[in-house]
Amino acid sequence: MMTRKIKLWDINAHITCHLCNGYLIDATTVTECLHTFCRSCLVKYLEENNTCPTCRIVIHQSHPLQYIGHDRTMQDIVYKLVPGLQEASFTAEMKKQKEFYHKLGMEVPGDIKGEICSSKQHLDSYRNGETKTDENSNKETSEEKEDNDYHRSDEQVSICLECNSSKLRGLKRKWIRCSAQATVLHLKKFIAKKLNLSSFNELDILCNEEILGKDHTLKFVVVTRWRFKKTPLLLHYRPKMELL
Repeated sequence: MMTRKIKLWDINAHITCHLCNGYLIDATTVTECLHTFCRSCLVKYLEENNTCPTCRIVIHQSHPLQYIGHDRTMQDIVYKLVPGLQEASFTAEMKKQKEFYHKLGMEVPGDIKGEICSSKQHLDSYRNGETKTDENSNKETSEEKEDNDYHRSDEQVSICLECNSSKLRGLKRKWIRCSAQATVLHLKKFIAKKLNLSSFNELDILCNEEILGKDHTLKFVVVTRWRFKKTPLLLHYRPKMELL
C-alpha cells in the first residue's frame, strides 16, 4: 500500500478552533451543524449568542448550551497529531486552577489534586515509552479497556441524586461517583433501573432547576453549572414533563 506524508499545516483548518484560531482543547461540537470549537471558547460565545460561530445556524432560541457536546474522538485526534499539546494544555489548566484558589486564599481541593497526580503519571509514562505502541495494543478495543478499569482512570465526578417529585421514590443510595465522561443519559438509565421504571425516557434530570440535555457529559455540567460550588454535584430527577 502506498503511503505519503501530509504536513500538519495542510490539515490545520480541520483541527483548530474558529474562535481562538488555536488547536482544539476539550473539543466541543454543536449538535445541529457538527462544527467543533474549544469548550471554553464556545461556552463564552454562547453566553451572548444562540447561533453557531461558523455557519450562523440557530442552535436553540433560549438554551443553546443544551445542544453542544464533548467530542472525545476529535480531541484524541488533535492530541495525536500535535506533539506536546496535551501536556501543554494540562499544565496551563492546572496553573490557572492553582492561581484561582491561591487568590481566594483557599487550598486546592482534593479532587483537583488527584486529577493532577493521575494526569502527571499518565504523561510521565507516555514520555518514558511505557505506553503501548505495538500492533497488539492497537487491536485492543474500547470494550476491552472498559472491562479492565471500568473508567476508573477517567476524571471522576461526585454526584448527589435527589428526587423532587412525590410521584417517584428516592434512591436508597443517592450519592455516587463516576466518570466525568458519563452523560445525563447514563444517569437516566441508572435511575430508571433502580426505580424499576419501564423507560428512562420517563425522566427529566435537572441542575439548578434547569433541565439537562441527555447528551451532556457530567464534565460539561460541572463546568457550566457547578464550577465554583462545593462537591458533590447536586442533580434532581422527576417524571418527564411534556411542554405544550
